Amino acid sequence: MMDEPKDAPLPRRRHADDEEPERRRWVGPLIAVGLAMGAAAIAGLVLTGMQDKAMYSKPVDELLAQKTKFLGRPVRAEGLLVHGSLVHRDQPCEYRFVIEKNGAQLPVRYAQCVVPDTFKDVPDLDVGVTVEGELQADSSFEASSVLAKCPSKYEMEKRKKDGEHVPHGPLAAGP
Repeated sequence: MMDEPKDAPLPRRRHADDEEPERRRWVGPLIAVGLAMGAAAIAGLVLTGMQDKAMYSKPVDELLAQKTKFLGRPVRAEGLLVHGSLVHRDQPCEYRFVIEKNGAQLPVRYAQCVVPDTFKDVPDLDVGVTVEGELQADSSFEASSVLAKCPSKYEMEKRKKDGEHVPHGPLAAGP
């Protein structure tokens, strides 16, 4: 048997405590990667879930130009009421009218009895209309909501000063 020199270091024994610092070094990055993957998965689920619920808002001319893209999807169409096109029927209760933008016209059917007070066909007054609903294959529109943009207070005050009839009721006295 060979004698070992007395100055030689003794072989070191491995303890479970010696591995702990190395494990700790990996825990932080693993948690960060796990959290990032979880956040990405949640964001992906939210975005794909919202994709079906998203509602586009387009002027009539753009909507009709991209008709195939918007068929059967919820969409908002914006335009001006075509004078003389507004028709109300009691049985079944519905409104039919046409809105237009840049020469493109969109016939609209709104199967409800109530529309905004500002939704009136007034001669010489452009009424901005936004309808929500679905574009149909025949290029008509089934509306579930109608929003009418009334003229600004200042436009109406100018019309009143010029002696014109104010179509949406009396103006409140200003300060």
